[in-house]
Amino acid sequence: MADANVTTRRANGESTTDARRTRAENAPAGAYPDLAPIVGANLRALRVRRGLSLERLSKLSGVSRGMLGQIELGRSAPTINVLWKIARALNVAFSSLIRARQSTAPTTRVLRGGDAKLLSSHDGGFVSRALFPSDDPRHVELYELTLAPRAIERADAHPPVTVENFVVNQGSVEVELRTGKHRLSRGDAIRFAADAPHVYRNVGDSTAILYLVMSYGEDIG
Repeated sequence: MADANVTTRRANGESTTDARRTRAENAPAGAYPDLAPIVGANLRALRVRRGLSLERLSKLSGVSRGMLGQIELGRSAPTINVLWKIARALNVAFSSLIRARQSTAPTTRVLRGGDAKLLSSHDGGFVSRALFPSDDPRHVELYELTLAPRAIERADAHPPVTVENFVVNQGSVEVELRTGKHRLSRGDAIRFAADAPHVYRNVGDSTAILYLVMSYGEDIG
């Protein structure tokens, strides 16, 4: 089956190297399958709006052209790492790729835990759950972040004036910023400018849970 997939990609003009990168970026799936068509539609709309070809976006993001094509077709559920790369290359908020569009939005929304869309890192050590309606205009977002024991998540820089503010609900974590490292335990909170690369580390032997408020300079969604 793997060889057949590679053959198909070659027929579509993708090199062996691209095919290998595609498989690596797509395993394991970092998003629930029902999120794939939403991400695909949003990615295509944003790419076309900016006049970018798949090849050009691939060079800007570091994600293979074949992988981008599979995402746009809704055939691949990318990991959170891949989505961050794409969002950064397009200069959009991460949530712009995962929001479901609706014509109207009710004033009150209930988000059931069982319906949550989870995004994870390549190794599954970092999991992000959005705690807000992704189709409503907003400039503030709320996430639940989970870090496995000793897990490390390296986050790319977000758009200018983006601010992160989170509190540790469980476990112990270290946050590495350009200004230094900060160790936090349960109940501790931190606020920082997120327009530069930063790192989250679970420095304990148990799962760490964080609640993150992310603020943007302008409304998104």
